[in-house]
Amino acid sequence: MKNHQQHNASSEYKKNSLTLIGAVSMGTGVMIGAGILALTGQIAELAGSLFPLAFLAAAIVTGFSAYSYVKLSNAYPSAGGIAMFLQKAYGKGMMTAVGALLMYFSMVINQSLVAKTFGTYSIQLFDIQAGSWITSALAVGLLIFAFLLNISGNRAIGFFSLLMAFIKIGGILLFALGGLWITGFSLDMGASSATNSSDLGGFIAAMALAILAYKGFTTITNSGSEIIDPHRNVGRAIIISIAICVVVYILVALAVSANLSLPDIIAAKDFALAEAARPVMGDYGLWFTVILAIVATTSGVIASIFAVSRMLAMLTEMGLVPHRHFGMPGTIQNHTLVYTIVFAMLLTLFFDLSRIASLGAIFYLLMDIAVQWGVFRHLRKDINAHAGILLTAILLDVIVLAVFLQVKASTDMMVIYAAVAGILIVFIGERYFLNQVGLNLSE
Repeated sequence: MKNHQQHNASSEYKKNSLTLIGAVSMGTGVMIGAGILALTGQIAELAGSLFPLAFLAAAIVTGFSAYSYVKLSNAYPSAGGIAMFLQKAYGKGMMTAVGALLMYFSMVINQSLVAKTFGTYSIQLFDIQAGSWITSALAVGLLIFAFLLNISGNRAIGFFSLLMAFIKIGGILLFALGGLWITGFSLDMGASSATNSSDLGGFIAAMALAILAYKGFTTITNSGSEIIDPHRNVGRAIIISIAICVVVYILVALAVSANLSLPDIIAAKDFALAEAARPVMGDYGLWFTVILAIVATTSGVIASIFAVSRMLAMLTEMGLVPHRHFGMPGTIQNHTLVYTIVFAMLLTLFFDLSRIASLGAIFYLLMDIAVQWGVFRHLRKDINAHAGILLTAILLDVIVLAVFLQVKASTDMMVIYAAVAGILIVFIGERYFLNQVGLNLSE
């Protein structure tokens, strides 16, 4: 491998460059995007008319998982985030590398999901058929824009994320409250549905996708060394971000349920909010929702790329992943931005929204189980974490993942094949690389 120092390898993490509000904006920026805009229809398809409860149940599972991240962030704030947490738990070896890469790819998958959602909602304003190549072209354009903004620096990203967060949270709350006001604030989730074909397995599988809508809180951990007073503010940012999203998601889900029948929600699927806005705002509802979706997805992609590229840079500096410059100037951090965008573009071009979301959920849950187990086995005393909460988080993750895989195996085996192939590539590739550089694979 080439000497990275010849290429300004420093990631140039800027201490105290992100405020608490900026960190919360980034967290909600990643979460409040595709999670509620694109996944609502998919979650309703699995959970039936009680799908708003799937968001609440997913929030409970996420809360148990977030406990360890808050504890870890308070003890070990780092720009490497999850990569550093895994190293603390498992050492510098195979488990750390594989776990961190699963997280990396789940975040790249999330970027693809958000970008695809941007394209899907944007074409609603025009007479363009769903599935058109224009959807993917718009998604790729958004990824390129996000890359250009990211290389401009932290403060530009922080300001942009803060502005977009206020706009989209306010807009989505306006949609939700307007939708509930039209129906007289009726909270009868089954009233607008002709049938409820969901069973317990479908509901739990829906929770896996809903958990994906909350996983953006982990991006905050990847900016730990850049947040002001990180030993306090990283954990606080995680808690505040999740709390905001719980309120927003449940209100939106209730509004959609109150204004559309279950068959209509499932039929709209990838743009259910746009359809639900019509009864609330008439013809203007479509424009309002699409513009809101554009704002939400744009800020979501920018915030996600900001965090995930830094985690990959940290893995590179730790010597756990290979790195090639390919003649590119600048730092490793700039190079990892390029790699991240390229991976996201490929996923956007070759997978649909449903499969992108499913892959992201599988990779994330596997990574989260690895983190929770590592904390339980090796770090809980160091960070004063409660063993019962850690074991509960692991149990909930395993149940949700197992049921989700079972449902996908009966409905879309391609997702299972793609997930297995991805995991095998990561394991085999890392084993070969670590063997080449002489790291102890038994760690």
